[in-house]
Amino acid sequence: MNVTLGFDVYGTLIDTAGISTALNKFAGTQTVAFAGLWRDKQLEYSFRRGLMQNYQHFAVCTRNALDFCCEALGIEISSQEKDWLMAQYKVLPSFSDVKETLPELQASGFRLFAFSNGLANDVIGLLEHAGIISYFVDVISTDEMKSFKPNPAVYSHFLRRSGATGQQAWLISGNPFDVIGAISAGLRGAWVKRSDKALFDPWEIQPTITIENIGQLRAGIGDTALSPSRLSAA
Repeated sequence: MNVTLGFDVYGTLIDTAGISTALNKFAGTQTVAFAGLWRDKQLEYSFRRGLMQNYQHFAVCTRNALDFCCEALGIEISSQEKDWLMAQYKVLPSFSDVKETLPELQASGFRLFAFSNGLANDVIGLLEHAGIISYFVDVISTDEMKSFKPNPAVYSHFLRRSGATGQQAWLISGNPFDVIGAISAGLRGAWVKRSDKALFDPWEIQPTITIENIGQLRAGIGDTALSPSRLSAA
């Protein structure tokens, strides 16, 4: 079986900082701070709901995080304007390396899956808007498990849905917590370090490989990765 690549979506294929253009209308000089805090709280709320087993889907976490940011930064945004901002989250841009690299990986024999905390329909819409949906075998959402990354159960779910084993499966993510979660669950993990300032958590678990963009992924995994027997021996 060819190697399976599970791509995180938000922050890996899709640039969440792209929301800044829409936010600038409301946040002005606080736009960068607002966008960063919104992303941080979005993830925090998903972690907390996962641990509490008090599940609400990812869009709820995103809206709750938006409400928090408005209060924390003292920015008044109406309910209708928040609805508009939430809609902009569904049309975020992809990173510049994505559109040219995915077809190359597909042509090389890798099986590509989108694997996200987001609702499947939202993720499909994002990938369609970015013009990259056709390169994926399937979209796998943690919503199917009513939980979030890095719950080990969702990585096991990914393996079941993709029909892969841990040694044949890679998780590719720009989010360190996601890479750590995948490796802890038995997958291999590629960390996409998209910024020189990005830090990986100083844990006992480190990425299988670290790359600066997904254009480096094939070389990082190595040509021998396309052979299951060689991969198992690596």
